[in-house]
Amino acid sequence: MKGFILAAGLGTRLKPFTDFLPKALFEAEGKTMLEHSLDHLHRYGIREVIINLHHFPGLIRDFLSKHGNFGMEITFSDETDSLLETGGGLKKAAWFFSGPEPFVVRNVDVLSDLDLKEMTRFHKNNGALATLAVRERMTSRYLLFDDQWTLCGWENRRTGERKVVRQAVKLLPRAFSGIQVLSPEIFPLITGTGKFSLVDMYLRLAPGGRIKGYSDQSAIWKDIGKAEHADDTDPVTETE
Repeated sequence: MKGFILAAGLGTRLKPFTDFLPKALFEAEGKTMLEHSLDHLHRYGIREVIINLHHFPGLIRDFLSKHGNFGMEITFSDETDSLLETGGGLKKAAWFFSGPEPFVVRNVDVLSDLDLKEMTRFHKNNGALATLAVRERMTSRYLLFDDQWTLCGWENRRTGERKVVRQAVKLLPRAFSGIQVLSPEIFPLITGTGKFSLVDMYLRLAPGGRIKGYSDQSAIWKDIGKAEHADDTDPVTETE
């Protein structure tokens, strides 16, 4: 099993720190967010990881080289010329995920002890294309699921935007945790080009019933996207 760490974002919510360093090197609880992300993947047997880079890419490369890649096999997806957001970033890194095995995609600015083994088992048992870890917590942006944890829509309570693409008796609003498991089968279904959001793609594919939510009950979860630990981690963009 392989992993993808989304680390290309500008980290605008962490200014002024990110005026001089990438958000991947922001420290929390004695480690950089990149170390936390790698440790989390390593704990569940993931040794091969690709990391996308845009903001201060040389500093991330140097940091990993200095620490022997923390015992991992690290590959980079260079987005220096253009930040591609989550969808474009995934599409550019598709070559790394050959074979039938699912893989983990993880935001670099999330602290979590989510059980990736159990989440991957859920993903396989449901024959999902994508499984998104979600929590019941306060935020402004929600993914909407039915009682079988099938994605049905999305809403932004701050702006009033709402999109439902699959009908359900009751819609359960849940906030994205910044971690997802994907199957390589999804790559031929990616129609977006350049910079685009994974959420737009998921909503397009949701009527097929293979975009799932996984209830994240982990004891540890923090979004370090803001120095004060914002609650708005979202798969929509990776420009922040």
